Amino acid sequence: MRLVDDVSAAMHARDRVANELGFSIDRSEPGSATVSVTVTEPMTNGLGVCHGGIVFTLADTAMAHASNAGNGATLAISASIEWIRAARIGDRLTARSLVIARRGRNSVHDIEVTNGDGDTVALVRGQTLTLNDAVVDTRLVHGDEYP
Repeated sequence: MRLVDDVSAAMHARDRVANELGFSIDRSEPGSATVSVTVTEPMTNGLGVCHGGIVFTLADTAMAHASNAGNGATLAISASIEWIRAARIGDRLTARSLVIARRGRNSVHDIEVTNGDGDTVALVRGQTLTLNDAVVDTRLVHGDEYP
């Protein structure tokens, strides 16, 4: 297995929120990731549409997988969201995160959340900071270094 796959699998296994909500990690590469979920009734707000916090959490999860894929533990330090359209029960939401700028240990990500028809549901911009830690200890995963 590739290191990026091990990192993504380890992160997802430890992410209780993403697992509870049924998020799927569709793709993870250094600097980009795609995460999706189908909106269910418990994800709706008082108006019967998907709660904005669910949309934000989906985008944040995509940013986390994009920024940690290289095995450097990375945390979000800021993010803002623009909700464009409501998502409804049964909609399959997909968040695509892409690093658009890097400087030192800081990265800026643009994340687009779309529905199954390809309509934009939300746009998110976030900033991350890479720490001096690894997400997974490569010696414990395979017993030796990755190629």
